[in-house]
Formats: sequence, structure tokens, C-alpha cells
Amino acid sequence: MEMQQLLSMGFPDELAAQALAATGGKSTVKATEWILTHKPNSTTIVNPSPSPSSLPAFQPKLDRFFQTPQPNISQQETEEPNKRIKLSSSPTPQTQQQQNKPSFFFNRSKKQLTKTQTHEPLYERLRPRTLDDVVGQDHLLSTNSILRSAIQRNRLPSILLWGPPGTGKTTIAKAIINSSNSTSTFYRFVSLSAVTSGVKDVRDAVDEARKLRLKTNQTTVLFVDEVHRFNKSQQDSFLPVIEDGSIVFVGATTENPSFHLITPLLSRCRVLTLNPLQPHHLILLLNRAVNDIDKGLVQSLGFGSGSGSSQVDVSVGEDVVDFIANNCDGDARVALNVLEIAAVNAAARVQHDNEECKDDVVVGGGVGVNVSVEDAKEALQSKHLAYDKAGEEHYNLISALHKSMRGSDADAAIYWLARMLKGGEEPLYIARRLVRFASEDVGLADPLALNQAVSCYQACHFIGMPECNVILAQCVAYLALAPKSIAVYRAIGAAEKLVRESVGQNEGVPLHLRNAPTKLMKEVGYGKGYIYTPDNPSSTQSYLPPSLQGFKFLHWPDRNPSESDG
Repeated sequence: MEMQQLLSMGFPDELAAQALAATGGKSTVKATEWILTHKPNSTTIVNPSPSPSSLPAFQPKLDRFFQTPQPNISQQETEEPNKRIKLSSSPTPQTQQQQNKPSFFFNRSKKQLTKTQTHEPLYERLRPRTLDDVVGQDHLLSTNSILRSAIQRNRLPSILLWGPPGTGKTTIAKAIINSSNSTSTFYRFVSLSAVTSGVKDVRDAVDEARKLRLKTNQTTVLFVDEVHRFNKSQQDSFLPVIEDGSIVFVGATTENPSFHLITPLLSRCRVLTLNPLQPHHLILLLNRAVNDIDKGLVQSLGFGSGSGSSQVDVSVGEDVVDFIANNCDGDARVALNVLEIAAVNAAARVQHDNEECKDDVVVGGGVGVNVSVEDAKEALQSKHLAYDKAGEEHYNLISALHKSMRGSDADAAIYWLARMLKGGEEPLYIARRLVRFASEDVGLADPLALNQAVSCYQACHFIGMPECNVILAQCVAYLALAPKSIAVYRAIGAAEKLVRESVGQNEGVPLHLRNAPTKLMKEVGYGKGYIYTPDNPSSTQSYLPPSLQGFKFLHWPDRNPSESDG
């Protein structure tokens, strides 16, 4: 890949190969710098009036490699990107004015400007390479954990990593291979994403894994990110290759596997649950980002190691770190993104202040970038609410609302209601659940509760969101504070249970309770012996089948049913 990139920029084959060999063959940028430094006719300092023939053969394509504007290049020198770049040893007045413009972002040496800027996000640059560097998830990564033991014995099972975003699922999957020399030799890592891949990509990866195992006996770890996005038939494609050991399957999902993954796949994998990171975990990660010169926060400001980074002082106070750590809901990716954006915002403010002062700021003189809590708040904007109307969090929150009302805690109930509404839940869904609650948990203790809930549903249907939020809150508060009775709920449950268990008996309705609309039915005995209770209020006739005489389902006033009651 690096060789092809060098050839596409116009470098000769021999020179490109020599550069890659000298720099380790892993970086196109280093190879290009080596060519510019060691090739006699490729130096960046050229004759004052170069002719087209005097420029090196590979020069025309360099302008698309260097994205940052270079000093000593006049306005006419970059008119068309595909034409030869013309360099001038004497800058024009316009160029000289640009060079004197106060900006510590661009006031760098020629050597610094020939280095391309990395646009990798901060969280990607700081992604731990081994399991020892992973922060949090101690229940999975401790010394005697199942995962550690399996890695040490090179017996890694197929696993599913389930947890919220930013908790380390992808990091753990990638770090497994780098955790020890024997592991990296025994396993080969292949990564796919269910967002962009299909069955064909899986099939190709499996075919390659089988060929590799026959040749080198090396096992392939197939990592599939967002595996819940695969449909059932796509998930089925993993079953035979996991079964025959062609691959070790590692899947990552933010959704509850019980809802989104097929049972046969779950039976072949060990589900490992990741927890949201605690604030002290995020503080450790944020401090690591601030202190790491090579890959940390300073790189986000455009200064790399060896190119002035040690002369840039990025100051992030403990209050900033604490604020970010406590407002990112245990998501390391969000925390590092907020820190990076806040630092860029602070650096832009410093640049603006320097331009206002009309003072040149030289990197060698030291640049101070102070990240404040206000910068962090600006970067965070508003907290992301973890809520999925079709996923597990939907059921978690409605359960919390229901149980809070059942426990007569109106404050907690209104809080969970607000969480659901802010998460985008349909108000009519909540109103329907309140109607159910009015009978299930309040019931006969306050029969008017059902009227309140039905009225709440109708009102929400009339006006919708956001105005109906207060109507829902009123009904939630009423139901939470109302007296509770589950007598009706227990009664219908006991009756249904008895009906299920006595299907074989299937007793008929007693004759005296049957209606007799025809002469024949009267002659058979339908309705015979029925006592009209409005005329005989003290009658004690039975209304249950003979086998259930005296059986009680409803216990009112509330009391615990005894064994004899069934």
C-alpha cells in the first residue's frame, strides 16, 4: 500500500523502495520525508528561477500530498493543483505579510510544514493496545478472570461483548491479540462492521481463515462490531463456522442480545457484559490524554512530537476533568471528544487574542492554552440521553416509572417520566401504561384513579407534546399518591390460573344460571330455580360450578389469601 502511494506521487520505483527500506516500510509520510531529505535533486531549497526541466520528475504530484500551505510560495505558484509547483527564494510582499501574520498555528519552520497533520480523533489515538492498558471492566479483565485465563492458554472462546457505547468493547477485542507475544502469534485478527459488511464479507473472511489455518495452523479471530444489525439469516451464517472451529467469533453490541441475537448464536458464545465507566475511570483517561505528548491532546492542536509539542503548554484543570468525567454517563469516547473539542476551542481563542494584539507568537517562545470549564460546557452542549424506544432502555425506564408509582414515590415517578419524554417516548404509550396501572395497582382502593388515567390519555391525544407533559405528570403524581390495592389484579390472576389448570374438567354453567329464551330450553330445565336477587336480596344461591363451591378469588378488603382459598 505504501509503495503504491509513493508511485502514485511520481517517485521512481528504485527511490521509493529505498525510502521504504530506510524508514521501516510502514509510513508513507516518513518515506516521503526521507526522499526529500536524502535525494540531492529533491531538496525543498531550489534555484531562484527554476526551469520546468530542472525540477525533479516526481515534483508535479507533491502538491496534492501536502495539504497545508507552504511558505515562500507566491499566489501564482498554486493556481492549478495538477501543474508543476514553482518555488521562489525571495518572497513577494504578499507572502512576506502572510509570514508575519501572528498565528502560532502556522508560524512554523519548513520542516514542520512538510509533515502531514493526523486527523485521527483523540479517542482513537489513545485506544489501549493491550488489556493491561484498558481502564475499567475489572470484573472481566482481572488476573484470574475467564477472559485472561483463556488468553494465556490460547483457548479463547467465541464471545459477545455487550455494553453501552464507549465502554471498551472494540478496544478489548483488538487488545486481545496484542496482550502477549504468544497470543499475537497464535491468533490473527480480522475486523468487520455489520454496518458496512454483509454475508459475502463474512464468507470471504472465513474462507481466508480456513486457508490460513491449513498453511500455518494460525486461528483467526473474527471481530464483528454492531453485530445486532445483522438480520437472522445473516446471523445464521456464523453458526457452522463457529461450530467447526474455523474462526473464533467476537461480537460487539450495544443492544440486549436476548432481544436482537438469535438463540443458536447465543448458545455458541459467552456473553460478557461491560458496565459504564465510573468517573474515576474517566478521570484517569482524561489525565492520560493531557499528559501524553506523542498521541495525546497536544496532537489535536496541530503539534506533533519533535515539532514543537514540548513548547506548547496545554493546561487542563482538575475542575475541568471532574466536570467532563461526571457528565459523560460513563462513555469514554464522549469524554475524550469533549476534551478535544474544548482544547481546540481554547486554542482558537488564544489565536484570536494574539491576532487582536498584533503580536507575533513564535512556537519556540512557548504557547499557553488553558482549557476552562466553560470550554468544556460549550463542547458538551447537552447531555445525550441513553434511550431507545425499541430497545432495552425503553423497558427499563417504563419499569422504573411503574415501580416508583407502586412504591408511592411521586418524585421518583416524575423523574422517570421526564427521562422518557426527553428521550423521545410517545406520550400515548405512557398514558396507556398509566391506565393499566390505575386498575392493577390502585384498583378498588380508589376507583376514580381509572377515570383519571383515561382522561389523561384523552387529553394527551388532544394536544400532544410538549404541552401534554404536565398532564402526564399530574396523572403520575395522582397514581403515585393514591392508596393501593392489588385485590382485583390477584383475583383475575387466580381465576385465570384455575381455568388453565382445570381445562380437563370444563364444567358447564349450572342450569339455574342459564338463560331460557326458547320453550325447549325451559323444558330441559334452563333457568329453573333461579332466584331474582332484586326481589330476594337475602338469597344465598350459588353462582360457581359445583366443584368450586365456596372458592374465593377476590379478597376485599385486602388480605393475603390463605392456603384453603386456593
